Amino acid sequence: AKLRLQEQEYLFWKVELPLAAVLQAIESTGIAADREELAAISAELGAQIETVSEEIFNLAGERFNLNSPRQLGTVLFEKMGLKPVKKTKTGYSTDASVLEQLSDHQIVAKILLYRQLVKFKTTYADALIQLINPRTGRLHTTFYQAVTTTGRLTSAEPNLQNIPVRDPLGRRIRRAFVAGSPENVILTADYSQIELRILAHLSQDPVLVRAFTAGEDIHTRTAAEVFGVPPEAVTPEMRSQAKVVNFGIVYGMSDYGLAQELKIEPREAHRYIENYFLRYTGVKRFIEKTVREARDKGFVTTILNRRRYIPELLSPNRVQRQLGERLAVNTTIQGSAADLIKKAMVDIHPALLQGGYKTRMVLQVHDELLFEVPKKELQTVALLIKEKMEKALPFSVPVTVSLKAGPNWHNVERIEV
Repeated sequence: AKLRLQEQEYLFWKVELPLAAVLQAIESTGIAADREELAAISAELGAQIETVSEEIFNLAGERFNLNSPRQLGTVLFEKMGLKPVKKTKTGYSTDASVLEQLSDHQIVAKILLYRQLVKFKTTYADALIQLINPRTGRLHTTFYQAVTTTGRLTSAEPNLQNIPVRDPLGRRIRRAFVAGSPENVILTADYSQIELRILAHLSQDPVLVRAFTAGEDIHTRTAAEVFGVPPEAVTPEMRSQAKVVNFGIVYGMSDYGLAQELKIEPREAHRYIENYFLRYTGVKRFIEKTVREARDKGFVTTILNRRRYIPELLSPNRVQRQLGERLAVNTTIQGSAADLIKKAMVDIHPALLQGGYKTRMVLQVHDELLFEVPKKELQTVALLIKEKMEKALPFSVPVTVSLKAGPNWHNVERIEV
């Protein structure tokens, strides 16, 4: 009865419940992992860690335990005379946020690199080798359907959803996720700019809707709007700044946050955001309406009526209230993206089985699905997957999926169907 009251019957019966069976199938299929590749990556990282450690000791003029915050604090702030950013009970703070602020210093940049290399070696290379199932030779992750507040899936043992893709090391790790046999390839199907498309659909902002309907490049369009130049005059630099603005708006980024991201003055960042809202008035109205309704009702809903309660909006603390406002907008958009991909998964899985295909879904990472596909099925299956993903839910703007295929998750090339 509660489902009926909250209009969540469709979400439960048609999405979440059938999705449990899909996730169970993905988990038992698993994704093939190349043990040799992972061992090679681990050895490479080990060698890099050695080199970087030596460089740090040379700069410091002494050897010390790099993993001890106390020893590191003493070296940096007493011996080398760097300015401490904050203190802790036991001495100087050397957490990531402190080191980021001091990263102009060569030794600090090296320490950040050292930490990153160690994290990759332990979390990814070494841990993944341990988790390969000896019987199947594959990694069998566990998906959690109801952990996040937005409705996104999470995975554990291993968590394959947080392998950083923008990072060369992260891309290197992805090379170890392979097709299980030479006859097969890995196919990736990725919703392109899905959160901005959902923003267009929900806000019905005329400029945004028109841009997506006409198939324009949305970051170039925003650059043209924010910088007041025609689209053909937009430089790559302007486009990459506009990209940060586009996603920043979705995440409720402040002037200060945007200024830090773009390394510009907060005044200028404020002007960018103002310009954005002058041009995209529908987005501004949508954000205001979403926050207002969340304040009145105490919760926000996604496209499929998934709810998130936001008590922060009623907090006496201004910072908490601002957080609540960001959560209201971001949850509506990100949660709707989660609804969409979950619905697509529920549509694709039975279609593959009913079609008698040998293709299997092997992973879901936020806006992307991974499949292991026999080469001879590739064209047919890729088309089926693309259509099911693009038509999973009715949208007022085009939803596009880009397809790539190759021998492993990293070495994939775009394919046209």
